[in-house]
Amino acid sequence: MKTHQLLVPKEQSKLRLDQFLAKQLPEYSRSRLQQLILGGFVQLNNVTTRPRQIVRSGDKIELIEPPLEKIETRPEPIPLEILFEDDDLIVINKAAGLTVHPGAGHREHTLVNALLSHCATLSGIGGKERPGIVHRLDKETSGCLVAAKNDVAHRELSKQFAARTVEKIYLALVAGKLRKATGIIEEKIGRMPVAQRTHSSDSRASSSSWSSCSRR
Repeated sequence: MKTHQLLVPKEQSKLRLDQFLAKQLPEYSRSRLQQLILGGFVQLNNVTTRPRQIVRSGDKIELIEPPLEKIETRPEPIPLEILFEDDDLIVINKAAGLTVHPGAGHREHTLVNALLSHCATLSGIGGKERPGIVHRLDKETSGCLVAAKNDVAHRELSKQFAARTVEKIYLALVAGKLRKATGIIEEKIGRMPVAQRTHSSDSRASSSSWSSCSRR
């Protein structure tokens, strides 16, 4: 097991615990860090706590990376459109309607099931339900999705997503008339009990620039 020991500096005081860890350990996704905190693998001043706990200057934090969980998801021979593949990663053109990984009420027929059938190995950092998964696309969204075949590739890809060196471009249809040809949407986004994904004050900052391709 790998252990990280951190000391909170004055300039990063008053951050949430998961936010502080995301800044200090970019090789971990924030969702993975939240899993580790809730699983008791992170201690703040020798006590387990919650992701939203505020850290103070001088706080001591220890993160213990647990052993990789055994993958229990079944491989399924679901056809994949492969855009690129080598020994470290695979890039898929995910079809609309395909869920990325198993979750509550959806245990099979996912991209993970397809990847387990196609790939001899996948990274285990995401846990037993998300092997290889570095990032996600919504079920009804189609497009490029990269998966890691080993933990080294997973960590390096996670760093790039965290540093925003990966550029994401989406194409969407919009009803109504746009007042401008371009713009920037800056809101906080997170999960809510009713609407699964919406903007919230207790969430991560999000910034998206947009431009109109054509108008009718």
